[in-house]
Amino acid sequence: MINPSQQIALNLNHLPDLPKDRSPGIGCIGSGFIMADCHLVAYREAGYNPVAIASAHPAKARAVAERHRIPRAHDDYRELLKDEQVQVLDIAVPPDVQLEVVREAVKHNDHVRGILAQKPLGANYAEAVEVVRLCRDAGITLAVNQNMRFDQSIRTCKDVLDRGYLGEPVLATIDMRAIPHWMPWQQRLGWVTLRIMSIHHLDTFRYLFGDPQRVFASIRPDPRTEKKFAHEDGICLYILEYESGLRCSSIDDVWTGPALEGAEPDIYIRWRVEGADGMARGTIGWPSYPARTPSTLDFTTKHQPGYWLQPRWKEVWFPDAFAGPMGELLSALEENRQPTISGEDNLKTMALVEACYVSAREHRAVELDEVMRQIN
Repeated sequence: MINPSQQIALNLNHLPDLPKDRSPGIGCIGSGFIMADCHLVAYREAGYNPVAIASAHPAKARAVAERHRIPRAHDDYRELLKDEQVQVLDIAVPPDVQLEVVREAVKHNDHVRGILAQKPLGANYAEAVEVVRLCRDAGITLAVNQNMRFDQSIRTCKDVLDRGYLGEPVLATIDMRAIPHWMPWQQRLGWVTLRIMSIHHLDTFRYLFGDPQRVFASIRPDPRTEKKFAHEDGICLYILEYESGLRCSSIDDVWTGPALEGAEPDIYIRWRVEGADGMARGTIGWPSYPARTPSTLDFTTKHQPGYWLQPRWKEVWFPDAFAGPMGELLSALEENRQPTISGEDNLKTMALVEACYVSAREHRAVELDEVMRQIN
């Protein structure tokens, strides 16, 4: 219970706790943008220990190894898996390849103790379930790189909620008007937004508020991207319903109007949480990358009326926050526990994404359990 006369503290937790032991050898599978420009930049800054790298493009892997001072670049990821100095795997490959890599990885559980896998955890919910099963049966700790949980404004919002400054949550929204750089593999999979961008927002709602009962989604193609390849999930709108009465909604607009065709752009990601006792609003700095633009959070509460409180920080989501998911996995290993971003937990995020597809196609609300029961 908050004492109304107590001044609200601004020593909020915008950064994750990092492991004490940062020495375990990390084997990196993949050498694309996320690995080369986000993971490894953040890992070096945090003092982690990448010891080997491999990818489908050996020359690129060697170049990334040289750039980030990684001792060994293997020509094939299967060779990396045999490297006994690799205790933790960081897998950054396309989602339809990830299951195959994990199948091989679990054969090396004599020295591989943990895996950090990319989101989405598989090409669909069933594949994600199989990835979780393989790691569980091999005794390997699995974490999923749901890295928006480690954006500084989102972590601060979680702390503000946990301290009771906002009271019971009533309404939460995310408004994304941004044009991502699409990956080549998206064309062969026919995906644009739900499994790539919306998965961040759906997981963030789960991180802040827990699991919803159901979701209602409406989607349409992105007019720009549909000229390149067929897809259904370009512009996505969805509403999450919670038993408490809380409602969460997001507009995930990767079109944003003809911003690349001659009109003036209006690019941003904004979020807002309204509670019975206060309100928080924030921005996500990611659309400005590579410019270092920190995310922001402002909040007001009836426990200190008349003020907008505005904590600030210098860290940014891309690349600084990428130290968080690997740090959480390393902490879980040293503390002999499951990570907060465990594969088991991530199945609910994957199920929520699948529920959005079902809802949009069938024009109805879909409960989370409906998707999970089909496999489990």
